[in-house]
Amino acid sequence: MLKCRTVWRKLAPLARASSTVCRQNARRAGLNNGRLPACVPAAQMSTAPAGGGRENQLYILLVGATCVGGAIYAYQTVKGDSQRYQDRIDEISSRPVKKLGEEPAVTQSEPPAVPKAAPSPEGPSLPAPDAEIPTPIETAEPPPADEPAIEASPEEAAEPPVVEPEPSPPTEPAPAELAEPLAESEPPAAESAAAEPVEPQPGVVAEGDASAASHKASSHTPYLLIGGGTASFAAARSIRARDPGARVLIVTDESVPPYMRPPLSKELWFSDDPSVTETLRFKQWNGKERSIYFQPPSFYINAEELESAENGGVAVLTGRKVVHMDVRGNKIKLDDDTEISYDKCLIATGGVPRNLQVLERAGEEVMKRTTLFRKVEDFKSLDKVSRNVKSITIIGGGFLGSELACALGRRSTESDLEVIQMYPEKGNMGKVLPEYLSNWTTEKVKKEGVKIISEALVKSVVSKDDKLEIQLKDGRLVKTDHIVAAVGLEPNVDLAKSAGLEVDSDFGGFRVNAELQARANIWVAGDAACFYDIRLGRRRVEHHDHAVVSGRLAGENMTGANKPYWHQSMFWSDLGPDVGYEAIGIVDSSLPTVGVFAKATAKDTPKAATEESGTGIRSESETEHTASSPVASSAPSPTDVQHKDEYGKGVIFYLRDKVVVGIILWNVFNRMPIARKIIKDGEEHTDLNEVAKLFNIHDD
Repeated sequence: MLKCRTVWRKLAPLARASSTVCRQNARRAGLNNGRLPACVPAAQMSTAPAGGGRENQLYILLVGATCVGGAIYAYQTVKGDSQRYQDRIDEISSRPVKKLGEEPAVTQSEPPAVPKAAPSPEGPSLPAPDAEIPTPIETAEPPPADEPAIEASPEEAAEPPVVEPEPSPPTEPAPAELAEPLAESEPPAAESAAAEPVEPQPGVVAEGDASAASHKASSHTPYLLIGGGTASFAAARSIRARDPGARVLIVTDESVPPYMRPPLSKELWFSDDPSVTETLRFKQWNGKERSIYFQPPSFYINAEELESAENGGVAVLTGRKVVHMDVRGNKIKLDDDTEISYDKCLIATGGVPRNLQVLERAGEEVMKRTTLFRKVEDFKSLDKVSRNVKSITIIGGGFLGSELACALGRRSTESDLEVIQMYPEKGNMGKVLPEYLSNWTTEKVKKEGVKIISEALVKSVVSKDDKLEIQLKDGRLVKTDHIVAAVGLEPNVDLAKSAGLEVDSDFGGFRVNAELQARANIWVAGDAACFYDIRLGRRRVEHHDHAVVSGRLAGENMTGANKPYWHQSMFWSDLGPDVGYEAIGIVDSSLPTVGVFAKATAKDTPKAATEESGTGIRSESETEHTASSPVASSAPSPTDVQHKDEYGKGVIFYLRDKVVVGIILWNVFNRMPIARKIIKDGEEHTDLNEVAKLFNIHDD
């Protein structure tokens, strides 16, 4: 089009000059014949005598020929430019493959090209592979991150089919919780933040090597996901579902690809396979076997080949930590000084386990014999320790501490291992469960072979005579061989300073808007996100269901969905295969509670629930729409059983200003959508016994 305009500018003066000559000749002919000049032009243009008329016809032919010639030239120019543009794009797309094979160091030349073409935040994505891409005609196309050539001209509309036929990623077998739009899931977010992925994985070498064995990546990626946990994996699948040709890079400081975390404190401990630490495969409560990894190695492509992948894909760069983030420049720096630019970025860094200050001050010898349980390496280490020591003490009475206590307690029945659990509360999960149910749970944990020390505040810990001596503030002394600290999680916000992102002073984590966006082109999901709940206020949630749904939504919004986060996430915990519960909303034992219980049957256990649903993770069968019209049980009104000694199954309502803000389903499964709807409605209920009927707890 630029060349057509230039041709027209050259032809226009000639056309105007010829018209002027025609008028002058016509005026001159009119004067010679004694006619009025005003009448002459129309007559002389067609019927004048031989002198002037012939010249007029000549000029008219000249102008017409010029216009026709200009049009032909413009058409040929546009067609030729289109063909040259297509050839140029084909040549560019073939270059990265050759460079990856012949000159690995070529990626170092790419970063300068990205900032150079960075007037728009997404513009640099395509030019990055080659510094010569920005030509005068192509500069209008960079904004689309993946395939700007599609919009270059109508003739290139044949290019998208090269991307869309990519069927393989969506068909890979995946956990149901990541496949269904509103499915619930179980493993807490695996976004890890510690910086020590040094231990090689003997049983998972193939997994780690397949994801990113080279620990290198190209210098630019359209979609960058920081953190290798559940939220990142859910986002990657969501991005690929909406953009089949997307190139997604996950950067994690762990040495393995994304995996499920709950089995680390649950099913893996109940495995009969002596090589479970090598295979990391386990039997679910329903008897089916699976790996803790979300996907097999074949799902991922090599990080170095991501940029040249014809149909895109998901790559995992393992063993690398992001140490700096340049928000304005759309790039990050890794701990090996590698820089990677991006178009869209998700921060899903999760959290790091809290530690007690008294343990940190105790010295190196104590810390060597202390486990902060979070990763695969921690599971392997604690499994080894439990087989070689006589005593293990778990500090913490929450979800993780109680699960590990039950798991290790079950193992202690097969050996002479002593398992001790201590916490400052009166009973297990005392911050969550009402006191009567906490006491019942404590007795259940004791039956698993665990020694309980309640109302215990640690004063000091010393290493003495090859033992760790834990001195409590009330004077009690506990001797043990190893300590497991399970006292909570701190959100990993290390990137907040360099990125200039806001951290919530009350709940921690990156503050995000309703679309989980922290800044332009930056989203946050999982444990690290502090979001606003329209029903319950600003919150930060550390459970797997939240990681799955927030990661999925962030991925959709990274591809332009602009959806708000309305989901009420749930969490669940098991104390072995016989006792389990699911919870939603604010479950705080300091709130008023109302519990409605019924007699349990053989099918009211986590194991039976998974067998009935056909899923390995009972929350996988949850869907939002099933709660649209709950039907109350026809059974008679329940009786008050709160003060009895047996709590087989039931529903516990947590109230704030007489409105239900939290619900625990105790050995009641596949009813979470109903609980979600009750909280979403935000209504005041006069008789919670009637509300409990919606969960059919009295049906056999």
